[in-house]
Amino acid sequence: MDLSAFECDTFPTAMGELAVYFIGHGSLLMTLGDRVIHVDPFTRVSDYTGAPKADLILITHEHRDHLDPEALQHMCPRKTTLILTELCAQQRAGGTVMKNGDTLVVDGIKIEAVPAYNLVHTRENGQPFHPRGHGNGYVLTFGDLRLYIAGDSEDIPEMGALKDITVAFLPVNLPYTMTPEMAAKAARLFKPAILYPYHTGSTDLKALAPLLEGSGIELRLRRMA
Repeated sequence: MDLSAFECDTFPTAMGELAVYFIGHGSLLMTLGDRVIHVDPFTRVSDYTGAPKADLILITHEHRDHLDPEALQHMCPRKTTLILTELCAQQRAGGTVMKNGDTLVVDGIKIEAVPAYNLVHTRENGQPFHPRGHGNGYVLTFGDLRLYIAGDSEDIPEMGALKDITVAFLPVNLPYTMTPEMAAKAARLFKPAILYPYHTGSTDLKALAPLLEGSGIELRLRRMA
């Protein structure tokens, strides 16, 4: 994996510079000093054979495009902290399970597991694509910067309880997660300073900017299809 091939934004934090690489789909890679954090690594969007070895890996839910055993086998040395949901742990041993509402501190980074689920979008049988309680979003606190990764979710009421979010990643991937209207409504619930739509699929994001007008939220578009 050549990180120079991916777009990257950096943020100053009280713990040092945080770099966020936009790998694609729901996959992110972050570095904080010499620490490496992977989110939902997925081999369809990148070759992970040469990826930086992870100190921390966050898996949002059990679907194959988020829990990819092939990607994990390339970056999980013994010291890696692997955060999983309960359903993920049924497929992958050796991780730490976090449920909605759990909090954990790993190497000075506070991790909060928050709900991620569908209220509207369902399969033909009426089952939500992402049932309540199955998946996690994560809030990571890097000193004075709080970063929210929503996972696969819609604009759920629990987002209104999020506080002091600097950077937020919201999925806009139809029909599985949010419409642009849902993403704008979600962002207005907790008002992050910076919003990145991610896991966007083929969704046209042009509608997002006018929906956020006057909100004070900075919209940043990166390659995250």
